[in-house]
Amino acid sequence: MPTLLPLARTNAEAHLYLELQPCPNCGEPRCEFRSSVVSLDGVLASRYTGECPRCGRERSYEFRLPEQILLPPASTVRFGGDEPSELIDPGIWLWYADDLGRRVPTDVSGFDAGQRRSAKHTVATALAAVEEVLKFIPSDADQVPADAFTSPEGRSVRAQEPGRFQRERLEAIRDYYATEFTRW
Repeated sequence: MPTLLPLARTNAEAHLYLELQPCPNCGEPRCEFRSSVVSLDGVLASRYTGECPRCGRERSYEFRLPEQILLPPASTVRFGGDEPSELIDPGIWLWYADDLGRRVPTDVSGFDAGQRRSAKHTVATALAAVEEVLKFIPSDADQVPADAFTSPEGRSVRAQEPGRFQRERLEAIRDYYATEFTRW
């Protein structure tokens, strides 16, 4: 039933989700997907299809399109609107932000212009990922609720250090990345 398809709020969110999905047959993380917009019982959806480069298995994912399309911003990264993700849970978002944060050295003085642009984009993506985690916190709460963690991987990230999902700590991480983003 198309109305049960998960919502991909932006292409960026859909592409990250796909990047995080290994082949269910052999575990290969890589896949080159082709995308199309389809109508499923009158509901517009994005369909991503590809073939696993290791085992050849056909891979296919379908996502509901948002009612209002969010255009990608020119100078930063945005994964969605104000609502929390239906595709990626807060534990995965924070893991992804951490992974990106480790990729950018603190001293970029020896970087050329292309390396600086790449580093700035990486920090902007980490910042956007932390902002996604914050969207899971209800306005009257100070942390991400336990039931927001819907994947085994996300629950594992939370179990390792649950305090990282407190609003105050997440805002500090967000502010750090925001400062890093503006220093170039």
